Amino acid sequence: MATPTPPAETVTALARRYRLELDTGKDGPPTWAVIPGITEFTPKIEPTQQDVTTYDAEGWSEQAVTMLAWSVEVTLAHRAHPTTGRFNAAQEALRRASMSFGAASYVRVRYYDRNGAPDAQEGTALVTWEPEGGGPDEVDTIKVTLTGSGPLVEIPNPVGDAPPVNTKGGDA
Repeated sequence: MATPTPPAETVTALARRYRLELDTGKDGPPTWAVIPGITEFTPKIEPTQQDVTTYDAEGWSEQAVTMLAWSVEVTLAHRAHPTTGRFNAAQEALRRASMSFGAASYVRVRYYDRNGAPDAQEGTALVTWEPEGGGPDEVDTIKVTLTGSGPLVEIPNPVGDAPPVNTKGGDA
């Protein structure tokens, strides 16, 4: 029996590889703004499965995916300008959308691997903005949930020609 060849992929990807951007353009082509201060990032795609078992399955259950739902959960360090104290414009756009109705409640977002890997998605979402509060010795953090409305579309990675990731630390 032949010994399988071990995989060449031996470096573990880091969670911080993702970048999240918000389309701040009003009409026409997108104007992408980085959403800064992400301390946690969790993209999700959840299938709806329905039982499609028939007598032909001889007692085994069969399932079919009938719908997909997507979301992104992030925790943000709430960013403010050091001189003016004004909050970051992209973060504020998310907060405003979370308190809106109709078309104003939707945002267009994309996320991708900042190192250039072919992992990039784009879609329209509703926003939930939940300040996490805390004591006097804690920083201001916000839990933001982007709940997809419509498809999450694979896109070319905007930094697809980025140099390889430095896995050794220090300068590449």
